[in-house]
Amino acid sequence: MSAQVSPWYAHAVQRLAAGPAHALTPPARMEWSTHPGLGPGAEIIGRDLSGEHLLELGCGSGHNAAHLARYHRARVTGVDLVGLQVRRARSHYGHIDGVTFAAGHALHHLRATRRIFGAVYSVFGAVGLVAPELLLPAIRRHLAPGGVLAFSVPHPARAERHPLPDDRPREDYLTLPDRTRLSLTRWEFDASRWAAHLTRAGLRLTSAVELRHPRLDPWPTTLLITARAR
Repeated sequence: MSAQVSPWYAHAVQRLAAGPAHALTPPARMEWSTHPGLGPGAEIIGRDLSGEHLLELGCGSGHNAAHLARYHRARVTGVDLVGLQVRRARSHYGHIDGVTFAAGHALHHLRATRRIFGAVYSVFGAVGLVAPELLLPAIRRHLAPGGVLAFSVPHPARAERHPLPDDRPREDYLTLPDRTRLSLTRWEFDASRWAAHLTRAGLRLTSAVELRHPRLDPWPTTLLITARAR
């Protein structure tokens, strides 16, 4: 599906219609879930990121990329499928040294770039939305030895769901700002199935953290995975 008719494009259009994008101060914390302050921050990527080249797959409005560039002195490339999102990210954080934003499909960007990254990360981004047997090996080819892959995805058991017993994607939906829902396809695995996919791609699972808001969510809503290049 092209960006022009995707749920992500519709989401960006509604966000832009709600108010013009303008310059922002980067957030003081990196977020992995929809609840600010829940779970770890940038430390799971690395304790010293100064000068490291990082890649975000599905950067959205650019908040996390800008945080890493401003507060950790990393050099961050944020990639998003939807050009409108990239425009918003540039409007918000184009003034921040060390961060750049590019429009494109995650796989296409990985196939086109020659850069090796100290870490690749995705926050409800391309990981889980692109076939893992294609995306994970492509990520591994651009990770330095010992480099980190970190990603958060919707928890497969959220809202009393049950993880699928195989590698097929499942139908899900994206809730737009106006509360309408548009369907999409998502790969939703538990930690053991993610570990198997990571192993096949030459990556080693190092942690799997379930996140849920202690007052608002009776079930875990986010699965946060970290892995290292072998």
